[in-house]
Amino acid sequence: MREDGRGGRGDHARRGPLLLSTPPSTGRPVPTLVVEILRLCVVVLLAGVGAQVGEVLADDPELASLPLAAPTLGVLLGACLGYVLGGWLARLVARGVRTADRAFVGRSAEQLLSGLLGAVVGVLAAGFVTWPLLVLGPPLVVLPVFVFVLVVTGTVGYRVGLARRESVLRLIGSESPDGPGAETVAPRARLLDTSVAIDGRILDVVRAGFVHGRLVVATAVLAELQGLADSADDTRRARGRRGLDTLTALRNERVVDVEVVDLSVPGVTEVDALLVRAALARDEPLLTLDTNLAKVAALAGARVMNLHALALALRPPVGAGDDVTVHLLRAGREPGQAVGYLDDGTMVVVEQARRLVGEDVVVTVTSVLTTANGRMVFARTARTGPGA
Repeated sequence: MREDGRGGRGDHARRGPLLLSTPPSTGRPVPTLVVEILRLCVVVLLAGVGAQVGEVLADDPELASLPLAAPTLGVLLGACLGYVLGGWLARLVARGVRTADRAFVGRSAEQLLSGLLGAVVGVLAAGFVTWPLLVLGPPLVVLPVFVFVLVVTGTVGYRVGLARRESVLRLIGSESPDGPGAETVAPRARLLDTSVAIDGRILDVVRAGFVHGRLVVATAVLAELQGLADSADDTRRARGRRGLDTLTALRNERVVDVEVVDLSVPGVTEVDALLVRAALARDEPLLTLDTNLAKVAALAGARVMNLHALALALRPPVGAGDDVTVHLLRAGREPGQAVGYLDDGTMVVVEQARRLVGEDVVVTVTSVLTTANGRMVFARTARTGPGA
């Protein structure tokens, strides 16, 4: 069992994943009004076709004995057929829209604006291409086709505008959500490992501007977090809940988009193996804190962003117990203190060393204090005496 709290997969595997929002396999439902408009277009279309056919057959003597006129009968038959086919076709279009909508849940105002612009462009493009139909055929036939095309292209344009909002907003000269000069959202996504969500420091990394763009969370990772959150062990339960809270907080960050996707691979049930396979297949870096997983993914040929390696790179240059040589430049604020600096500019406060100001002294680090303005190192030296 890993140190990050992974385990207990048997429990949540039976229950299934707990998603943060609408399950990605279904997406948001298309409004019933849109479905009925599409169906009405098909009904009017086939009714118009039936009327045209009825007018052609109106002079047929075999149809003269019918209780209804041929055009009227054609309208009724066409409308009935259109009602059946229109419902099927409208539901088919709605299903396709829901499928395209799986990745666009909980979007920002900028995304809505770009989606609206995409819908307008789609409608205008479709209208420009299809308007000749209005003068080339009977209105009852071409008008429903025209409206049908406009609704479909407008919906598709809206989805495309959401997916490509950075490019859309750039075209109209809009700035990034964080103002002029802010970093735009990167198009390349990053696969989020369970260990990153549990650790929680990814929030600080995102807010500092070092990670932006799309963060892909596999449903298997959510299932793993759910299993931890439902565990009877207090420690494991706290880790799972912290992971879910981290993902929820990430969704509220404006510079990242948390995208929940189903990355299931037939025959692969282990989360680590699934993430490595997904990173290779999607050509997206794996964001993790698990050193062993990072090594396995790198050996498999996947790109890895190891936050643990980042933390090691940013750790203080010295630690408690280290001996360092420092040149003491001046006296400190407290009695007996002397102050010097390391090569990187870190301030070193040495106790009982005021008489050594101006000398290079080997000191032993006692503690390292990290502040908003940088680091301070406290140290002591063996060269102390009554005159210090």
